[in-house]
Amino acid sequence: MIEVLRGVAQVEFLPSAVCGLLFAAALFAAGWRYGAYGLLGSAVGTGTAYALQLAPGAVRAGLLGCNGCLVALSCAVFHDPGHPATLVVAVLGAVGSVVLTAGLTTLLAARGLPALTAPFCLVATATTAAAPGLRQLWHGAPTPAALPLPATGPTGPNGDQLWHGFFANIGQIFFMPQWYVGLLLLAGLLAASRLAALAACAGSATALVTAWALGAPAEAVGEGVLGYNGVLVAMALCGVFVAPGPWSAAYALFGAVTATVLTPALDAVAAPFGSHAFTWPFVVTTLLFLAAVPGVPRLRRI
Repeated sequence: MIEVLRGVAQVEFLPSAVCGLLFAAALFAAGWRYGAYGLLGSAVGTGTAYALQLAPGAVRAGLLGCNGCLVALSCAVFHDPGHPATLVVAVLGAVGSVVLTAGLTTLLAARGLPALTAPFCLVATATTAAAPGLRQLWHGAPTPAALPLPATGPTGPNGDQLWHGFFANIGQIFFMPQWYVGLLLLAGLLAASRLAALAACAGSATALVTAWALGAPAEAVGEGVLGYNGVLVAMALCGVFVAPGPWSAAYALFGAVTATVLTPALDAVAAPFGSHAFTWPFVVTTLLFLAAVPGVPRLRRI
């Protein structure tokens, strides 16, 4: 059970069962099915990794459960969580995410780069794009595929939207727009690492300012749909994969700006086939920024 909770916590880079417990509580606060699917995905991913005899240390740290957690949770959010087919796809997707993690880790090892949430993104992109063509996964809703359209609505978020957006940016890492979910997730981060919590807050604030300055719709800012990738990038580039310090902090915040701009761009790319940006902006930004670190004398990989 400890490995399962660590798998939930590793969605935000922390091998802490206490953090994972608070993260799970945040998901259950949003809805019991979300909590159940998140834990199920982490459990299936962890069990699959043990069955395949993958690196024991990585499995114990929860690194093989985090993508499974996100895959299963995405099934609950974007499909009918009460339908048996959704449960089957969640389990199969969590298994597949472990195989993809092993494969991508091997491919990226030569460059010293991590797989991050790319396995989740690959599985979730495939399932959401395929769902309208599979009757057991698509339950009468209109097709989500659409051509990208210019943003509409007011662009100046009010006070409520700003503070809601600050916490929602953190909650949307788990697809949850509720501010109280983000608050519970932040409490989990703080319980495990003050640096991680600080980086998450800095990333969220940077994403908010970037989205507002570039004229993003106020409603989207308040729901956190533009800022969650910035939160993940800020955490990854200051304290997780890059040694913390003033230069890495500035580097991380610039990465958060980049990921925030990439989020609507990749949403537009995914829209015609009914998928979403997911955490692709975080994956792309972090891998490219990490690849550049050896060429920047002021930065040091951990």
